[in-house]
Parts: sequence; structure tokens; C-alpha cells
Amino acid sequence: MLIIGISVAVALALIIPAAVLIIGEQGRQAELETAAEQPIEGVVETEVASATHVQTDVTYEQSPPVGGDHHPTWQNCGFYTAPVTDEHAVHSLEHGAVWITYGEDLPEADVQRLEELTERHSYLLVSPHEDAAPLTVSAWGLQLEIDSTEDERLDIFLRKYLQGPQTLEPGASCSGGIGA
Repeated sequence: MLIIGISVAVALALIIPAAVLIIGEQGRQAELETAAEQPIEGVVETEVASATHVQTDVTYEQSPPVGGDHHPTWQNCGFYTAPVTDEHAVHSLEHGAVWITYGEDLPEADVQRLEELTERHSYLLVSPHEDAAPLTVSAWGLQLEIDSTEDERLDIFLRKYLQGPQTLEPGASCSGGIGA
């Protein structure tokens, strides 16, 4: 009886916390899904007039850019510690990527969370950018400036716009282009 009692106690000690975590994550995902169905406060929409492949430098209306003419080769999605070329990143946006750019003063904990996010999302591109607010989150024609990765709008933006309805070429690759 003692062995059975101890076995049951150990099993419950393992099962209950795991169940709580699973239920909590499912609830979080449902909350994100509901929030992503609503407009996100602070998102600026920009009409993008052209999406032509060009071999020249492009002067964009805003920096970091949210769309426009771009290089024929896209930037591979992932985490970068050095700036990437705008024209390559814009091509990734056309494929449905979200591009998060960060300023040089972003705290290391936020940089680390961004790197972790790229491991979970295959259509996420993260790089430093000289014109970024602490964090600038961009999808084709859409942009949000935030101060920290703790801002709840970051996860909502990712849920809504990674391969989202703004994507010009849904399903196009975010790998096999340029970069690591």
C-alpha cells in the first residue's frame, strides 16, 4: 500500500503541473486568436504602390520599409546580429514574413527573446536597423513601434500577420534566399 500511495503521489505531482501548463497555453493561444481578430492599437497602415523586382537601390518612404520595389532575392528569415539589406527584407515581407527591427540600445533580455521567437516562427526575420525605434514590427504595408518584447501587441501582431491576409505571395519561401 505504501508503494502504491507513493507512486500515485509522484504521478499526480508530475501530471497536475503539466496539465496546468497545457491548459494555460491553450487559453493563451485562444486569447491571442481573439485579439488578432481585432484591430491592433498603434499599427500604421501604408498603401504600397509597387512590388517590382529591381536590381538597384530603392528609396523607401519610411525606414524600416514596409513594402515597395525590392531585390529579386529575399532575405532568409531568422535572427541576425548585423543589419540586413532593406531590399532583400522587403522581398521577405512580400512572402508573408514579419520583420522585427531593433535599435542598438535594446536591452539584452529583449534581444534574446527576439532570437527565441525566430526559433518558433519560420516566417520571422529579426535584425538591427539604424532607423528602428526600440522595436519596429513590420509586415507588408503595416508597421507597429513598441518599446519592449513584453508589449502584448507583439504576439498579437505575429499571430495576425505572419503569412497573414496582407501577404502578396502566400506560401512563398522564407529560406533559400540570401543570408544565414
